[in-house]
Amino acid sequence: MKRIKKIAVNVLKAIVISTASQAAMATCDEIIAAYTPVAPVVFAVVGAPDNGGYGLPMWVAAVDETGKVCGIINTGGSGAAIGNKSWLGSRVISIQKATTANAFSLDIFSISTANLYGLTQPGGSLFGLEHSNPVDASIVYLGSPDTYGTGLDPLVGKRVGGINVFGGGLGLYNSQGIKVGAIGVSGDTSCTDHAVAWKIRHVLGMDHVPGGFVSGYTPVPSFAVLGDEMIIGSGNVANTYKQVSCAHNKINNPTPGAETGVIIELPV
Repeated sequence: MKRIKKIAVNVLKAIVISTASQAAMATCDEIIAAYTPVAPVVFAVVGAPDNGGYGLPMWVAAVDETGKVCGIINTGGSGAAIGNKSWLGSRVISIQKATTANAFSLDIFSISTANLYGLTQPGGSLFGLEHSNPVDASIVYLGSPDTYGTGLDPLVGKRVGGINVFGGGLGLYNSQGIKVGAIGVSGDTSCTDHAVAWKIRHVLGMDHVPGGFVSGYTPVPSFAVLGDEMIIGSGNVANTYKQVSCAHNKINNPTPGAETGVIIELPV
């Protein structure tokens, strides 16, 4: 009987500790509190000339550190008609990017979705990663399209899942350097998505990045790197933490530098 009591007490202690740990985790509140006062600036960074790409309206999503969607907006408006001027498929992709950056970034190491591109190509050490943790198809198409991109978007508060392995997803780090979630941007070239996500994260004040793959990059760029920049590689990028160029015809890559979080390698 004493042994059973002891086991019961230990189980109760474990439950209390587990509950306390969950309560201590960051929630969407910290992300929303950072976003609310700077919302107009978030919209303003989209379409800047140094972003490159097409200059299209974009989907911006944020998840907390458990992968729950805190919010999703479109910089061109909201509702059912938004798909006529902004890529509707990018709504779910933006959440995938945020989910991916959150799922594979840590308090001590940040991994952007751009850093995963080369690693997931054939021959890469993470080949096939994009097929893990699939999107929950039972929820992503629920609700009225009239609410898309609003506070009533049916994906808010859900854990959508999904893995995306090109630019646009970045971990969010508060002033203590703690990961509180991630942001995902989609709706233009993947290189532009990254640049816009980079700018928004800076505006939110959540770019206190601890380091990442790019921290030891050589040759050293002309600006101080955070660690999860996009490197647009020259030549074959398979099994590297780099991504291919998005420039084609009259479409340009983002301007490299600290403001866009982009490094462009020169051809060898």
